[in-house]
Parts: sequence; C-alpha cells; structure tokens
Amino acid sequence: MQYPRDFRFSRLPLARAILAASLFSVTLSLPVQAAESAQAQVQNFNIPAQPLADALDQFSAQTGLQVIYDTHQLNGRASPGVKGQMSPTQALQALTAGSNARLSQPNPSSFVIELPMELGSALQLDAVSISGKAPGSTTEGTGLYTTYSSSSSTRLNLTPQETPQSLTVMTRQRLDDQRLTNLSDALEATPGVIVVRDGLGAETDSYYSRGFVIQNYEIDGVPTVTRMDNYTQSMAMYDRIEIVRGASGLISGMGNPSATINLIRKRPTAEGQASVTGSAGTWDRYGTGFDVAGPLTESGNVRGRLVADYKTEGAWVDRYKLESQLLYGITELDLSEDTLLTMGFSYQRTDVDSPLRTGLPTRFSTGERSNLNRSINMAPDWSYNDHEQTSYFASVEQQLGNGWSGKIEYSHSENKFDEVFGFLMGNLQPDGSGLSQLPVRFSGTPRQDNLDLYLTGPFNLFGREHELIGGVTLSKYNENVPSWGGWRYDYNATPGAAVDNIFDWDGKQPKPDWTISGKSSMEETQYAAYLTSRLHLTDDLNLILGSRVIDWKRDTEDRPYGGEKTEVNRKETGVFIPYAGVVYDLDETWALYASYTKIFNPQASWVTDESNKPLDPMQGIGYELGVRAVISTAS
Repeated sequence: MQYPRDFRFSRLPLARAILAASLFSVTLSLPVQAAESAQAQVQNFNIPAQPLADALDQFSAQTGLQVIYDTHQLNGRASPGVKGQMSPTQALQALTAGSNARLSQPNPSSFVIELPMELGSALQLDAVSISGKAPGSTTEGTGLYTTYSSSSSTRLNLTPQETPQSLTVMTRQRLDDQRLTNLSDALEATPGVIVVRDGLGAETDSYYSRGFVIQNYEIDGVPTVTRMDNYTQSMAMYDRIEIVRGASGLISGMGNPSATINLIRKRPTAEGQASVTGSAGTWDRYGTGFDVAGPLTESGNVRGRLVADYKTEGAWVDRYKLESQLLYGITELDLSEDTLLTMGFSYQRTDVDSPLRTGLPTRFSTGERSNLNRSINMAPDWSYNDHEQTSYFASVEQQLGNGWSGKIEYSHSENKFDEVFGFLMGNLQPDGSGLSQLPVRFSGTPRQDNLDLYLTGPFNLFGREHELIGGVTLSKYNENVPSWGGWRYDYNATPGAAVDNIFDWDGKQPKPDWTISGKSSMEETQYAAYLTSRLHLTDDLNLILGSRVIDWKRDTEDRPYGGEKTEVNRKETGVFIPYAGVVYDLDETWALYASYTKIFNPQASWVTDESNKPLDPMQGIGYELGVRAVISTAS
C-alpha cells in the first residue's frame, strides 16, 4: 500500500506536561489512559456532520485511537457524521462514507485513512516535511515496526515501497520492545548488518554490511564522520534509526558501498507527554531516565523536549564498570505560520573502568587448552576508556509558497576521548606465568562543523506533477591530538609489567608514566552540491534521477618531538556521483525497483605506493535490483 506524503496524526489524548520558563523546570500531570481494548468494543457515537478532518479528530478523542491521514486530501471534504452503537471500524466507515476512502489498520491502536488524489491536485509540502519529522516518518507513538516515510536514501520523502534501495527502519517501538539502548545493540538486531565487538568496554565496535565496513553515518540526514565515535550513541534521544544498505551516492558520495546509518532525533510534541524509566539487572546493572515534551506557551507556538538517561553496570568479568550519562534538549519556535526555528543540544559521557581491549590465550605454550575462567579480566586497574560528546545544532525552515520549502541547519560536534589500555603479550605457561602488559594511550578532541542547506518542492511537466530537491552540504573536520609515547615506552621490559600468575591476577600493577612524544593534526573538508528529482512517468512508474558533486581535501601533519615533521596533503575536485532509481508498482502491495550509483573512498594518509606517493581513492559502481512488499492489515 502506498501512503500519501503529508500525514496528520490524531494522537491519544494525554494530560499536558507544562514545561515552564525553560526545559529544566517542569511540572508534570499524569497521562489519561485509554480504555483497554477500545478498538474491539462497541461504543456509543454521536459525531455531527462537519468537515471530515474535524470529524476524525473527534473520533480519535472519543475512542483514544490514533488516526493517520493526509491533511491535503481532506481539504474541502465533509463527513455525514455518525450516531449510534457500533465498533470503531464501523464508525470510521460511516464518517468517511461517500469519499471512496480506503481504511487500513496497521496495529490495534491506529487506523490509516487514504483517499484517492484528484488529478492535477497540488502536492503540498508542509514545513515539517523537511525537518527530520516528515509527515508519516515519526515512529514514536505509532506502535509500528516501520515508518510511512523516509528520506535516508535520496533526501526525497518516500514511502518504503517508493525507495529504490534496501531500507530497514528500527522504530521507537522496536527499540523499546527489545531494550536496544545503544547503537551496537540496535544494529545487532538489524538484518543485513554484522556487529564486531572488540571487547567489553573497549567501545571500538565496528559494523559491516555487504562485505564492507560501514563508514557513512548521518544525524537527521546530515553526514557525520566515523571518527566522532558514533557507536557510543545512546538510543534514548532518537526516534528511529534508518539503515540504507548499499552505496548512498546522493546522500554522502563517499565511503564504502556497505550501508548508511541515519540517526533521527526525537522532536518536541504538540501535546504534553512525559515518561519515567527505570531498570535493574544482574551484575549491578541499574538505570533511570525521563523524557518530557510538550508546548512551552499557551498558544503552543513554542515547544520543547528534554531527555535524560543514566546507567551504571558491571559485567561477568572482574573489576569492569561502566557509567553513562545523557542529556538532550530541543526547542521549536514558530516564528510565523511559515517559519520554524529549531535549536538543540546533546551531551553524553561514558566512563569505563578496566575495559577489555585484549583477548585471553586459549592454549598454554605446551599446546594444551587453558580453559580460563570467563570472569578473568586482564585489564590493569589503571586502565580506562572515557568519552565526552557534545553537540549543538540550530535550523530554520521556511515555507516559500506553491508547495516549496527551504531549510538551513548548522551543527557543531565534539568528541573528547581519553583511552588507556593494556595489551596482553607473551606465551602462557601452565603455572600461569609468561605474560606481560604493553600499555597504550590514545587521546584527543575531534571536532566537526556542518552547514546544510536545501530547497524542495513540486513542479509540473508533461501534464504530471513531479518533485525536486537541491542543496549544498559544507563540512569541516579537524583534530589535533597528542601522539602518546605509549608505543615507545619501554614498559614491557620492566619487572612491573609482568603478570606473575594469570589465575590469581587482580589487575594491580604500577601505573606507567605517560609522556608525550609528539603531536599530530588533521583537517578535512568536504563541499558537496546535489540535485535530485522524482519523475512520475505513469501512475505506477516513478523514475529518480540525481547527482552529487564533491570537492574534498585532507591535510595531515605529524610533529614528533626531536624528529622531522611530515605532511601529507590530498584533495579531489569536482568528483561527480550519478544516481538513478526506478520503482514500478505491481499493485498496492508489491513493487519492483532498481538503482544505480557510484561511490569513491579516499585512502588513509599512510597508504602509499613504493615511491611513498598517495594512492588514488578507491572507486566503485553499485547496482541493485529487488522486489518489495508493503503489507498492511485491512479492516
């Protein structure tokens, strides 16, 4: 089933949560609970004749059931009303009588109303259609395991059936149902993605898809570099994760042809809502948090949201401890009927004591199996892994008339990290001796600034209406980190580095004297422009054509103390990335699709040929063919 682009959600009525003066001062009231199994009960309806949109809102208020519909399809349509004892499904059929509406029920608490669009009707794009919460895309409160709209593949707002690539959406409902609290857990539950964990607390998880490591990450559709340690992200601040497998030429143009991970932030809500969570489990795992959202003014033109989450936990291994904190705030201001200002921030801190960054020997030097206890932790008591991530963002969205909208967004992110590990070395003897520790340290504060600007809207050609989106993305990433002397520190040769007996080792060792042996720096910029159009060739055949042009530059410098400075400067100018996709609807459920794009991946600064010259970027071409079914539950 195809869903229209612009949806309105009539949500379950909730008691308003009054957020006074700022996001940090809140007064809460308890939510009103809908009657259990309301959908299946016969109720007494008395809804008079009126505009159809108002009648559906009144139905939702009476039943506590959510109704999803396209606001523009309902313009000018009236409802004959309904009166008498009947089920909610029968009442909806009566309210929409004479409109040729199609009614479906994706879950027990929601209905979808779809009306046939009239030929020549204008395709309207509300301000929210480009804000990361396009109508039908927000998953919170829907109870669904999918979304009605996604822009992660082409930047155009498409239904899953209209997307010419493999798309998986980890919705808020699924994240909650399966207790997927961090990105690694969520991706382990994602089809087509393999998660490789380096070690408990090491926080160096890597993700693979289609044989390549995933390098493309986005937050609200804006690309972010992998060196910002996105794997540490807490899911408490996100509405959903959209994973597009394959090369994403239009969105990023760079990276591997594996997948793109798009993290979509939660947004303020028009109605007040609040929740408090708590958890407890084995190995001293405890957590708590709250999420409050709603209007900040009487008129509702200012809305806010504040999310906090705290966790602490141990594990089945000795001495390991993790503590994480998250604070996320966002505010929306309706500057006018056509202008929306959004501002927000997030702060996340993760501290790990005695992280496992090294494995255990499975055999003794004699070849016999060691059969070590799974609780053994070879991390020294001075080892740790600390991350502190801060992000600020602001955007302005503007309605330009005739269905056209524009958006400009700026974001700044920092990832302060300090990691101290001990790597186990040597040959294990049957008496537990033979091993020693090699300490290493990594530290720095990478920073990234992004400026994203685009316009989108409809246009008419050959008697049909089509869609167009074009924009630019400017990104600057830099890091200036110490080159710690851990790799050169002769700790392995000192008596304090030895592990006397692995069977009774308690992690106590002299702490190394970390000295800085030099500094390294890197600055990377990417300037990209893109243009994409979806052409409605027939009622059942859509063609997507687009391209992206990239200017990329990276300057790296290494300055060892007492040594010679080295520099590596690389750039690529005018890299052209084409994209083409076609989708043919066989019926309301099944569709065939195909897509084509290119992608390029610059090599690391240390990758050179025999003459020490940098290698050219890796390049590739991606083809994808598929068949997709979107299943809905008919009433």
